[in-house]
Amino acid sequence: MYCNQCEQTFHQTACVNSPGVCGKNADIQSLQETLLFGLKGMAAYAHHARRLGKFDEQVSAFIEEALFATMTNVNFDVETLLELCLECGRMNLRVMELLDAGHIEHFGKPAPITVKEGTQAGHGILVSGHDLLDLWNLLEQVAGTDIKVYTHGEMLPAHMYTKFQQHPNLVGHYGGAWQNQKKEFAAFPGPVVVTTNCVLIPPESYQGRLYTMRTVAVPGGQRLDEDFAPVIAEALRCAPCEDCITGQSMVGFHRTVLLDHAQVIVDAVKAGKISHFFVIGGCDGAEKGRNYFTDYAQNTPPDSFILTLGCGKFRIRDYDYGEHLGLPRLMDMGQCNDAYGAIAVAVALAKAFDCGVNDLPLTLVISWFEQKAVAVLLTLLSLGVKGITLGPNPPAFVTPNVFAILQQRFDLRLTGNDALGDLQRALAA
Repeated sequence: MYCNQCEQTFHQTACVNSPGVCGKNADIQSLQETLLFGLKGMAAYAHHARRLGKFDEQVSAFIEEALFATMTNVNFDVETLLELCLECGRMNLRVMELLDAGHIEHFGKPAPITVKEGTQAGHGILVSGHDLLDLWNLLEQVAGTDIKVYTHGEMLPAHMYTKFQQHPNLVGHYGGAWQNQKKEFAAFPGPVVVTTNCVLIPPESYQGRLYTMRTVAVPGGQRLDEDFAPVIAEALRCAPCEDCITGQSMVGFHRTVLLDHAQVIVDAVKAGKISHFFVIGGCDGAEKGRNYFTDYAQNTPPDSFILTLGCGKFRIRDYDYGEHLGLPRLMDMGQCNDAYGAIAVAVALAKAFDCGVNDLPLTLVISWFEQKAVAVLLTLLSLGVKGITLGPNPPAFVTPNVFAILQQRFDLRLTGNDALGDLQRALAA
């Protein structure tokens, strides 16, 4: 345990033994940190939703209550803190629902679309992060020019919304997951705008071309609010992109798209034409062990479907999974916040089969990296979803005792070195 949040710490520096001076032990510290990280992730989604005019005062009230519970000498009870963590998950579901509604209302109903990857000849701007409203505002400000705008990382799902599909300046996608940005941003000749988290401190190679939005800021970058004039001027000053299309990918299997096909899916499962559904995605990263998700996806049976979301998709999408029943086996559902969509689809299928979500032929294999992934995990646990496989490394803030509770109540599992064996066990179950 390491806790330095008050004056009564050991030697007035930090309590490193369990229990600490106040009596808090490592398991209480673990649950308090889990709650704090979940709140951070939920706050990020709530921020995006509020910018689209969507908010819920019950969520705000819960944030205040939950933060109070983590203060010094307030809560020493494991069960109470665990319930607050699960309530954070329930509130996060509400926040993701609001954000989902805001996206559809502002940008139109999603639809599958094939997106060109790489660059096209002409001046370009690259947009990374998660905030679709920032992307739209930029597009409106470059409208009427010949500047071409490209998405990067988690901005890829923007292409599935009607208004983005119709905007002539949004021409494609460039690059992969966030952790590759130092190489990819350096290679892109124009300015880069990072709208949210997952920005890295830039090297000299592109310092003068990196722009961030509002609270997002880095040394060597330029911080903006709503006026993209400096970015547009920089795009016109920089060398143009070359015509270098590297491929294409299909995105846009939003929950609304899949629910439109719900009866077809149900009938196919009943007829034995679909063996299993897998949700493989989450937050990507550079740590060892993430090949587990690649190996797992590539060995899924040809009569199964893979739903993916978040930047974890970049671990599994560079492979031809083929089609099944006239649909691509790999279906990109969107950003990490679109986990709400995967939940909505699972609930709808469970209702159609008159069973619980845990009774469906469905396996969740999730990679985690930061606080938003914690919020989504708490949402899944709050819904009683069991048998989730999480990795590649266990969260360091979860103690063995707390993880044992999660294993006992939710059958939470960790990835290992045997993706194929885990897959076979999932199919057998």
